[in-house]
Amino acid sequence: MSLEKNEILEIIKAVDESSFEEVEIEDGKTKIILKKQGALSAAKTTVVKEVVQEQPVAPVAKQEVHTIPTQVERSVATQPKVVQENLLEVKAPMVGTFYASSSPENPAFVSVGDTVKEDTVVCILEAMKLFNEIQAEVKGEIVEILVENGQLVEYGQPIFLVKP
Repeated sequence: MSLEKNEILEIIKAVDESSFEEVEIEDGKTKIILKKQGALSAAKTTVVKEVVQEQPVAPVAKQEVHTIPTQVERSVATQPKVVQENLLEVKAPMVGTFYASSSPENPAFVSVGDTVKEDTVVCILEAMKLFNEIQAEVKGEIVEILVENGQLVEYGQPIFLVKP
């Protein structure tokens, strides 16, 4: 099996949007394992176990249990901030873990107040052990960093605010 980068990203997005906690794809010599991690994933698992232990749950009710935390997660993660109208957002081009620098010993790629160009590397997003350098794609000054180092970000989630 030989998957292209965009196919892998589509698989990651599909798993992220699903109620599955783990997916394993195997074909010959290639094996891909995707596992969700984080506090909200643990909370979803706990809620399902509590509901199942208290009363028998029909499959439809189980789906509702999975859907509710996902909606809460998305509304918290994408809650719009009150910002000036002239600020531009640098958005995550994929689902992954946000890293502000290439290693813990190195300084962050950018900080608040730094000037960036379109080709300036602003962070790294790690997906499936692949570290992807993310470029600003806009010119301006970094006004705010919207995510924490090591935080999981979703596709299209704003990660920086830039004043053009």
